[in-house]
Amino acid sequence: MTRKRLRELGINVGRFKTGTYNAITDVKGVKVGHKTVIKDGESVARTGVTAIVPHDGNWFREKVFANSYVINGFGKTSGTIQVDELGVLESPIMLTNTLSVGDVLKGTISYMLDQTPEIGDTTGTVNVVVGECNDGYLNDIRAMHVTPEDAQEAIKNAKAGTVEEGCVGAGTGMLCLGHKGGIGTSSRIVTVGEEQYTVGALVLTNFGRKQDLRFSNKLMNEDTNIPDGSIMIILATDAPVSDRQLKRIAKRASFGLARTGSSASHGSGDIVLAFSTAHKIPHQYQATNNTVQYQFIKEDGPIISDLFEMTVDCVEEAIWNSMCKAETTKGRNERKMEAISYDYFLR
Repeated sequence: MTRKRLRELGINVGRFKTGTYNAITDVKGVKVGHKTVIKDGESVARTGVTAIVPHDGNWFREKVFANSYVINGFGKTSGTIQVDELGVLESPIMLTNTLSVGDVLKGTISYMLDQTPEIGDTTGTVNVVVGECNDGYLNDIRAMHVTPEDAQEAIKNAKAGTVEEGCVGAGTGMLCLGHKGGIGTSSRIVTVGEEQYTVGALVLTNFGRKQDLRFSNKLMNEDTNIPDGSIMIILATDAPVSDRQLKRIAKRASFGLARTGSSASHGSGDIVLAFSTAHKIPHQYQATNNTVQYQFIKEDGPIISDLFEMTVDCVEEAIWNSMCKAETTKGRNERKMEAISYDYFLR
């Protein structure tokens, strides 16, 4: 049976309309690609890589405004320090398991070196962003099954339109609120005069226990070996916002996360990355002076608050979609994680 998304169960979140695909790819130019790694035998692999591509051009030569926000910092991401300092993103955002950050980083750097010969030669090096969650409950994470080539394949697989969700790519071995988790996505749109703005979220869910699940009554048995887990939240928008405003938007993701039952436990790495496609920032300016000008939305009007609310709604729905679309999965040591029953949403 094909698993359904939350809206296919007749449940809508929030007052704003979704984009065409109800996905982060509703932000024009954004693409998502996966590489799923599944192996059985002496060492079991339930893992993979997911790539979020910010636009169709050369990401290093045409950067986009970006920022990050750490809800709880028990995580091992790469590249976020420079994103916060300079306010720009110059690579795809890559997601994988905790011990594969290095291999994904290497593969993505190699891909970008092939695409952009001047990196590390006539100009500076490249800052690649990689986020992670620990899929070691179902995946033999010590075997480091993910390779640099897997990262490159995820980038090459990136496409617009419908996004695969659930047990795919980086989400293959992830858990969520005591059930199978993984990749989820959602979007919202708002019309302001003649302008229309989109916010899209993609999540990699691997957090929480059954007892955290909203309205669970805390009656469900659970394996005590399940770790605290983590979540990576990726936000994209086409609204003309600055890196400072993106930090404000990223903070609102925590409200969407909390709606599902999370309290950001001690061992949970809950990290948000947000970017805007409205402006392209050239790596090398051709201007004859030292100033550049960009236009951003005002913060004394309703638009920024709408963007906040849209973020909360699409993060919550993306998390539910990651669970609704995930299938029951068997992994290492004969462990099995059940998909959430739709009865939970329909009762």
